[in-house]
Amino acid sequence: MKIKAYTLSTCIYCRMLKDFLNEQGIPFEYVDVDLLEGEERSAALDEAYSHCPGCGFPITVIGDVVVAGFDEPRLREVLGL
Repeated sequence: MKIKAYTLSTCIYCRMLKDFLNEQGIPFEYVDVDLLEGEERSAALDEAYSHCPGCGFPITVIGDVVVAGFDEPRLREVLGL
């Protein structure tokens, strides 16, 4: 199952998400949206908000499921942990 996280480099909840997935040994990809510039940043924001309009970061897409924020119980449920 593919996991993609839209994060901010300065966001504590984004760091917690990355740490959680790494500690669980779960492969994932992420993009720190705030480190992008110009059109690349706009495209990443559009993509992130297409999954969860108006949500804060992190926005994590696990298959067809979107988890807004760092919600460990929900992440465990979706990931079957």
